[in-house]
Amino acid sequence: MSFNTFGRVFRFTTWGESHGPALGAVVDGCPPEITLTEADIQPWLDKRRPGTSRFTTQRREPDAVRILSGTFEGRTTGTPISLQIENIDQRSKDYSEVAQAYRPGHADYAYDAKYGFRDYRGGGRSSARETAARVAAGAVARAVIPGVRIRAWVEAIGGDSIDPAAFDDAQIDANPFFCPDAAAAARWEEKVDAARKAGSSLGAIVSCEATGVPAGWGAPLYAKLDSELAAAIMSINAVKGVEIGDGFAAAALSGEENADRMRPGADGPTFLANHAGGIAGGIATGQPIRVRAAFKPTSSILTPVETITRTGDAAEIATRGRHDPCVGIRGVPVVEAMVALVLADQFLLHRAQCR
Repeated sequence: MSFNTFGRVFRFTTWGESHGPALGAVVDGCPPEITLTEADIQPWLDKRRPGTSRFTTQRREPDAVRILSGTFEGRTTGTPISLQIENIDQRSKDYSEVAQAYRPGHADYAYDAKYGFRDYRGGGRSSARETAARVAAGAVARAVIPGVRIRAWVEAIGGDSIDPAAFDDAQIDANPFFCPDAAAAARWEEKVDAARKAGSSLGAIVSCEATGVPAGWGAPLYAKLDSELAAAIMSINAVKGVEIGDGFAAAALSGEENADRMRPGADGPTFLANHAGGIAGGIATGQPIRVRAAFKPTSSILTPVETITRTGDAAEIATRGRHDPCVGIRGVPVVEAMVALVLADQFLLHRAQCR
């Protein structure tokens, strides 16, 4: 059985491959009469689009989205919304060596072990190209929860972190790294350039905050808001770790240090801390929801590494083609999209059960 669908009430299914004619998503469960046009989706795809700077893959894709169904006169109809993005700049010949030998760290061997057959052109479904469809679906989700603001940024590249005291929201869209610290962005230019010129790659940490989520969204136990967020973000290509709130750092705190203390407020409690990342018992507390994702270095690199062929012989492989020297940079809009998709689903689940 293959799993290409995510969500419970607000569901989306992605389809297509990296080097196929097109890819896209089908969004189901979207309420009717929500304003939605291609112009509402395109800006989010433009944030993820490849080739926008020398720090990302130089594959040139416009990532122009088409809405094929589910809207009429600029509003959703309540029926499935089909979204399509054409691939126009594939260079499948770059992957001739990958057809014979596995890229260590990539999904090549795992796909072969599972299916006995794989699309080696860019990795097929295991390519980060699939995330364009998620971003398109995430734009629909944002339209369902317009009162929620979702903002992600790169917190660290290659172990070099931003200075939290220098955080400037306006800087996030002012540089190619989605970095809120201008000094860190300047350092990262040299760092990512050096990795790219060496034929190597770097990992990154992406942070995301969602504000405007009311207390009550989520559910106990098996549909916890934090477990749904963790599953959604862990499903993103190259993500190897997720933290909610303080995450692993909470394990070093005492109970009194970790407590999100409360005082009376005009419209409910005033919280004095947010170690839990805005979620308690699987349910939103009304505080900002905070998530961090760790992206591994891109596995497709020009540096030769030891591997084996499909027939089991020892080999070396240096992956040709156009690849991100730090895939976490373009992971920012993808993380935002997955958070939006989870929150839209949880909103509709909450509305179905509670007044």
